[in-house]
Parts: sequence; C-alpha cells; structure tokens
Amino acid sequence: MKAPAVYPVSRELRILDTPEPALKSPTDSEWLESDGLGGFASGTVSGIRTRRYHGLLVAAIAPPTGRRVLLSGVDAWIEADGTMQALTSQAYMPDVTHPDGVQRLVSFRRDPWPRWQYELRGGARIAYELFMVHGLPLVVLRWGYATGARPERGRLFVRPFLAFRDYHGLCHRRDDFALRPDDTGNALVFWPHPEESRLYLQTNGRYHHEPHWYRQFRYDEERNRGFDCQEDLASPGVISFDLEHTDAVAVFTTSASALGSQSAVLQQADGFRSAEFRRRASFSTPLHRAADTYLVKRGTGKTIMAGYPWFTDWGRDTFIAVRGLCTAIGNYDAACDVLLQWADSVSEGMLPNRFPDSGGVPEYNAVDASLWYVVAVHELLDRAAQSGCPISPRNQRQLREAVAAILQGYCVGTRYGIHLDRDGLLAAGEPGVQLTWMDARVGDRVITPRIGKPVEVQALWWNALSGAAEHAPEWRPLAERALRSFTDRFWNADRAMLYDVVDVDHREGTVDESLRPNQIFAIGGLPRRMLKGRRARSVVDTIETHLWTPLGLRTLDPRDSRYVSLYQGGPAERDAAYHQGTAWPWLIGPFVEAWLRVRRNTKATRKQAHDRFVAPLLLHLGCAGLGHVSEIVDPESPHRPKGCPFQAWSTGELLRLIEQVQ
Repeated sequence: MKAPAVYPVSRELRILDTPEPALKSPTDSEWLESDGLGGFASGTVSGIRTRRYHGLLVAAIAPPTGRRVLLSGVDAWIEADGTMQALTSQAYMPDVTHPDGVQRLVSFRRDPWPRWQYELRGGARIAYELFMVHGLPLVVLRWGYATGARPERGRLFVRPFLAFRDYHGLCHRRDDFALRPDDTGNALVFWPHPEESRLYLQTNGRYHHEPHWYRQFRYDEERNRGFDCQEDLASPGVISFDLEHTDAVAVFTTSASALGSQSAVLQQADGFRSAEFRRRASFSTPLHRAADTYLVKRGTGKTIMAGYPWFTDWGRDTFIAVRGLCTAIGNYDAACDVLLQWADSVSEGMLPNRFPDSGGVPEYNAVDASLWYVVAVHELLDRAAQSGCPISPRNQRQLREAVAAILQGYCVGTRYGIHLDRDGLLAAGEPGVQLTWMDARVGDRVITPRIGKPVEVQALWWNALSGAAEHAPEWRPLAERALRSFTDRFWNADRAMLYDVVDVDHREGTVDESLRPNQIFAIGGLPRRMLKGRRARSVVDTIETHLWTPLGLRTLDPRDSRYVSLYQGGPAERDAAYHQGTAWPWLIGPFVEAWLRVRRNTKATRKQAHDRFVAPLLLHLGCAGLGHVSEIVDPESPHRPKGCPFQAWSTGELLRLIEQVQ
C-alpha cells in the first residue's frame, strides 16, 4: 500500500434539510442509522471516521447488546476517461488525510437516511446513500449517477474495511484473521475466525480478492477524549461496478435469511428501500422518527437505548426517556412494552440501573431509577385512560404489582442504606457508592456522593406515593407526611431556594446548600409539584439566573469554587467535570415546565417559553448528532456539544417540552 499523501479536509459543506441549512464543518456533524435491534451505523458527514464507534454495520449479536463493529467503512473511487477520482477519505496517523475524496463532496442530506453527492471533473455527480432496515441486522449501500454528463466507461470501485471487534475496542493486525471469503453461490461470507459472527455480502458488482491490512487509522474524537485512537483494519478485496447501465449496490448483513437471490440483489435493495421509506414517512415529524431510533427489541418486548453510539439500555435513562419518546407523543403501546419488559426485574424494591453489555448480573445501584419507573407507569396509565385507549387490565395489573413491590421494598429498606426514615422522607447512600443521577466517580472517589436525603429523590418519592394513592389509598398518609417534612426541612430561607441534600451523610440536621438543578423537580418535570407560590417562583428565578444556558442547565453554580467551566481532557478529568458545572439538555424539560407553572400559563407565556428555551434546542438538531439532542454541553459559551451525540432522555425531553409549549 502506498504511503498516504496529505490532503486538506474541506471545512465547509452545505448540509441540507437541517432546521436552518447552513455551512457546517463536516467533521463536527454525525449521522445515525439504527436497526431496532440495538445495532446501528454511524459516521460523520465527511465520511471520515472520528470515533472507534463509527461503522457502517455495528451489529447487536445478542440484541440489544453484544455489539460488534463488522464493517467499519469503505474506500470508493471512480475510474473513467483514464483518470481515478476518489469519493472517500480516511484519517491516518499521525495527521494525514488520504485520498482526496472529501474535496469532491458537495452536499449531504440526513432525511430519510444519509445521502451524499460528489462532483467529478466534468460536472457529473455521484449520489451515495446508505440505510439500515428496521428489524434486520442489515445495511444497504448504493451509488449511482445523479446529474451531469456521464463519463464514458465509468467504473466504481469499493474496498470494504473489516474490524470484527467489540464496539468499545480497537482492531490491530492479526495473523489468524482469515481474509478470503467463502462463496455460497448466493453470497460472499466473511468469517475471519470460528468464534466470530459471519458477515454476508450480496452485490451486483464483481468481487476481486486483493487482501491487505490498512494500518494506523486515526480517530480524532478518541484522541480528544484521552483514549487510544489508532486502529488497523482488514480489507479482503475490491468490488467493481459498471455504472453506465445501473446503480451499484452492496448489501451487508449478519443474517443469511435476510437475503434473497443473488441475481435479484438490486430488486431486493429497491424493496428494502421502498419499505423503509414508507415506514419512515409514517412518523409525523423527523423528531418523532428520531424517537423511534432509541426503541429496540429486548427479549419478547422493547427497551430504550440510553444513547448512541456507546450506551445500552440503562434503567434510569429508560424510565426518564420513555415519558417523552413514547407517552408524550401518544405511543402508549410502545411505552407499555418498555415498562413491562422491566417489570419482572424488581429485586428488594429496586430495578436494575444497567444490564452489562456482555451479559452477567444486572447492576442494582440507583436510588432514583425505580422511582422514575413508578412515575412513568402512573403517567402512562393516566394518559392512556384519558385518551380513551386504556392499557389492558392484565398489563395494568402487572405494572401496578411492580409499583407496589418498589414502594414496599423502599419502605422496608433495601441495598445501600435506602430506607424510609421516620419523617416520611427517603434516605439513601453509603460511602463509595453513587446512587443518584449525578453518579460520576474517579477511581474510588465519588465526585458528588449526595448521601442522605437528596432533593429530587424526595420529589420522586412523593410523586410515586401520591400516584399510588390514587389507586391504593393506603399510601396517602405516608405521602402527606413526606410532603409536610419536605416543606419543613428543605427550604433554605437565607438563599430563598431548596437545599440539595438534608441529613448529609445520615447526620440529622446537616444540609448541603449547593446550588444545583436537582431542586427543579420539586416544581417541574414530574406530574405533581411539591413547591408552590413565592417559594417556587424564587427557585425557578434562581435557577434561570445562575444555571440556565440555551442548551441545558448547569449542574453547579458558576460562583461555586468547585465549578468546572469546560468538559475536556481524559476520562478522569471529564468525569470530575461531569456534574460540577457541565450543562445537561435533558434538564431543560423540567425547568421549562416549572417556569410555566410559576406563571400564568397563557398562549403568550407559552410562546415566550418556546422562543427563549425551545428554539435553541431545535437549532441544535442541525449540528453534533444530526436530528437528535446531545448528552451534555459545555456550561460556558459557545456551549459546545460533548459526550454522547445521540441521547435518549435529551431527545425525549425535547419532545415532552414541545408538548408543554404548544
């Protein structure tokens, strides 16, 4: 393989069909395709991979987990009129981009799936698109002439890059990696090792076996995050196509049963394309379609992926996100499927916060996840009944049984010191354990331990009790006691706001006065508010003044000595900043709901809320993870998106928020 040359990456490219079409940096914007099984395809608009997670087929071998990067990417080029013109570029170590295909990229569209156009010398344009098929671990790649005079005897060449690795890992050259595919007569089968999954390829092109290892690919986002950023990839050969008469198609899948006849691959690709177009067109808006991205199969039911590309289905994230991704938009059947899928996992009053990606014992390590579940169940049952589409009696019974088991378990007492205290509030926490959503730790150090009685846990606890009391009145006295104690104990009269934690470290009477966003849940973000009147207005005004940013709420007051103004560096540095200032978009939902609740909820105030708080998030859909909302942003201007670019609860809260301001 020739040593790569250096080509400058075009820094400006017109990205179409964004909320405000504009010149964007292609390396800063990412697209996502999902298959409804936990698998996905993802990359940048430029086509240059910047993360280890970027790939054209990342398949969930044990849906929705066990994800493996099988097809990392491709090199593609056109040979016509005696010249070669690249359609792709790769990033190599130490700081090399090769070949120069990105310079021919003239446009990108993300809807209904990623589509690129490249302009050749002479004016002809090549269109390239890819999409995944819902319910199948399968991706379709397609190239063809779009506009302009077609060069004579134009041929397309595509060289696939294979990894066959865990999606958290990196591939390095292996002598035992079998590069020659098997030919079944209906498909080529890549199977580099007996313990690996098979990757099937059907194409209307001709495969030429030309094996090479391509060395030292560079992933800039991994380097920025303080991780290893270098990878080798195997390339078994080249697929060639005659573009003069028909489009070029390559279908990659881990399921042989998904494939039809090799002789009808183009017709099958057309069928997949038409079916996917109809399915995607059935969603009322692109944001509703984005919501569906996170709904995936688990067992016989459904669950919600916390985010792409690296999160799986986390309990807390699932129960927060399901309210916006499903219930708020009227998708009650999906919400019920998700909540039922978790109903049998209650253990000592707790639901798992995480199922390990590689299997193993679920992790029961969150005090709030189970309470978010209870809130989500009550909200689903209430809204479905109000809509005239009630949940079936059988499913209602199963959901209410899970709710009762959670509440009873918390009253009796469970893991990590979680227990009902004599004041009716919920206490939780042990040294070295992070139980709330502010769960970052560095080594053995928990950054925000919040042991005692955290404010949002009390809001969740009271909402759970109050919701249960509507169906089982025996819970009402405890709910009333919890509300009285909260009112008496959490108000910080000196600062006209709520304490973040009382009875810190289980020492009665001690308080944590940190100004954090958690107190907003006493007013907004939950079906019932604990705080009203002047106190509620004071809390909302304080948060707006010190914690609000256009893309999320800061996790700590900038005036606090512990405040970190930039989320950057290696894992330890980033984890230390995660909840010490970094802003979270999902918190805008509770904040705006509280903002409206402390004002007269009129058409004028809703419009004001939309223009001030919702509009920036809608513009954010056109950058970072295209069509989705990021996990976090820097707390200071320009509020650069960080963390996971496609986050379920961020996107879900935007959908729930849109409903609030209509």
